[in-house]
Amino acid sequence: MGFTITPEVNSSQEFIEIAQDFSNPLDLVREGISNGFDAHAKNMTMNFCVISDCGERVLKIEIIDDGDGMDDKGLKSFFDLGNSMRRETKDETGAIGEKGHGTKVYFNSKKIEVITAKNGIKYHAIMNEPKKNLFNHVIPTVDVTSENNENGMKGSRIVIYGYNENRRDKFTHAQLKDYILWFTKFGSVERCFDIEENADVKLKLKGVDADKYEDIEFGHVFPEESKSVNDLFNDYLVDAPKWYCKKVVKTKSLKNFPEIKFQAVFFVEGTKVKYSYNNMIRRPGYSAPEGAYTVQDRYGIWLCKDYMAIQRKNDWVTSKGSEYTKLHAFVNCQGLRLTANRGSIENTPSEILADLRDAVKEIYDEIVQSDDWSNLEWLESEVDAYNTVAREKSDFKKRIDKVNRTRVANYKVADDKNITLIEPQQENGVFTIFMQLSTYKPEIFPFTVIDYDTHFGIDVIVKAKDNMPIKTSKLFYVEFKNYMSKNFNHSFENLHSIVCWDINSVDLKNGEEVCDIANQRRTLKIVPPECAGDYTRYYLDSMRSDRKIEIFVLKYYLEEKFGITFVPRNESSAF
Repeated sequence: MGFTITPEVNSSQEFIEIAQDFSNPLDLVREGISNGFDAHAKNMTMNFCVISDCGERVLKIEIIDDGDGMDDKGLKSFFDLGNSMRRETKDETGAIGEKGHGTKVYFNSKKIEVITAKNGIKYHAIMNEPKKNLFNHVIPTVDVTSENNENGMKGSRIVIYGYNENRRDKFTHAQLKDYILWFTKFGSVERCFDIEENADVKLKLKGVDADKYEDIEFGHVFPEESKSVNDLFNDYLVDAPKWYCKKVVKTKSLKNFPEIKFQAVFFVEGTKVKYSYNNMIRRPGYSAPEGAYTVQDRYGIWLCKDYMAIQRKNDWVTSKGSEYTKLHAFVNCQGLRLTANRGSIENTPSEILADLRDAVKEIYDEIVQSDDWSNLEWLESEVDAYNTVAREKSDFKKRIDKVNRTRVANYKVADDKNITLIEPQQENGVFTIFMQLSTYKPEIFPFTVIDYDTHFGIDVIVKAKDNMPIKTSKLFYVEFKNYMSKNFNHSFENLHSIVCWDINSVDLKNGEEVCDIANQRRTLKIVPPECAGDYTRYYLDSMRSDRKIEIFVLKYYLEEKFGITFVPRNESSAF
């Protein structure tokens, strides 16, 4: 026996899933503005504030427009799921909303109130506890009253209470303004393509931390193009590339889908240009507003639909590095298909995306091969050269100052031969002294260097001063340090000696432990000279080993054993 199954929808669960699909609380702002544009509004107001309700602080959001308003069918569509009155007319009217999901973001609240007017009738709709009801698997109802529109109200006023559990950290004025100008219809990039039909639309905005409204101008903010590269270099010198700005606009069709057009605007911008118009960028020495971001976090190539940024696709043009940070670019294509929350273009057929990706890469390649890009590279090379000269001048002065401060010692190695030793400032300077002395006085150290390599591990392999062949000799490590401290960044295993200039006497004293990278510990033992001609001996000792690691502290070893004393250079010094 057969039977038929008719699939059903769990309406309450679908409502709550759609409401929560809008993961960014600021999506509410985008949907409110989109509805205003779809209603042909010329003036909008958005007010975010906190009110007191029975002793509880409640987030209150007002979205007001002077658009077409709604009648009873419009109100039903507003509160329904998947019932968009604009779906059939989208192509003719250019409407943004088409899925009937957008306003469901409002359901993540305690109360929704809509006051609207159309055809001489004013409607007042209230939905109480939408989120609570949906979680209890109850479809919330809407109570609607109507009356003659005697005061001539125009448009709609939507008030949302307790949105997003009253969390309001995302609704500061600076964050709201930034989001509006980047990710909503009010921040559209359409004016780059000479579309001016919305240029006169106005928005008044007030965030939760603002005392008064700010009038926001329509359209995404772009900078002015810069002067010639020569003028930039003359005006800004080393900062010249940071002030570079050039604009490229393209309109094309997809190769395999010629009926699908796209429009692209690429601004090639330096960081100083970005800072000049975007106060939300974090940077050294600047206290950015809450919600600020880095250039890497925000800039690059954005794909758009309805001239609104949807998803960033920097990997379409660069596989590694940060070249994309020079770009402030938007590519609009009405052939893109968006997810229900308008957060992604991944519903678009892969063939269309592949075509669009190839087209965007082609534009990018044209830009990087253009004279403008060459001019920027020339400017960057000039700045590099200028910086190199400046660094070399600065380094030369520092080196001269260091030369004049350096301590030196003259050591007689033969009746007719003196050598000059320079007090080391780094590890390689210690090795230099060691090699100078070992060349003329092989007996000065109790081992012979047979291999030196600073690329990895311990610096030197040595053997004892004997006539045994290397093949049969016991080989050891010797490590060179400028200063010896408690933490030894190598292993004690196979370590014969340490040669350093000095010991950090503040950090390391007699009887204190030194730890290697394997967490093996040895105790520093300092043995004073026993007689004239003897020297202070430093050892790393361990009760678990009969092998002591001797530390040759050159600053004292050379003076005590050989009478080599380092003194400041004087003005008459030849070396």
